[in-house]
Amino acid sequence: MSELAVTAQVSLPPVLDLQAAEPLRAELMALRGRPMALDASQVTRLGGLCLQVLMSARKIWVEDGVCLTVDQPSSGFSEQLAAFGGPELQFQPEGGLS
Repeated sequence: MSELAVTAQVSLPPVLDLQAAEPLRAELMALRGRPMALDASQVTRLGGLCLQVLMSARKIWVEDGVCLTVDQPSSGFSEQLAAFGGPELQFQPEGGLS
């Protein structure tokens, strides 16, 4: 199995705020083209800028035809994600991707 076919596992930090946005963007873009699972189990706070980074990554992964999932979202992650815009932002499958 090629390295690109292996799903990259990324653990999101507990606080996704302004300070976390650029390191998160850099980490995700370094893995572009690979299937990715984001572990959101430790997230206690989700800020708007990190949400933009995650949504941009989601769009890029969909356009690239690669799977991006959010695994084990904490209640804080899910609640704050819903507060930003509801179920359409829940990283649901689009076009067969999840």
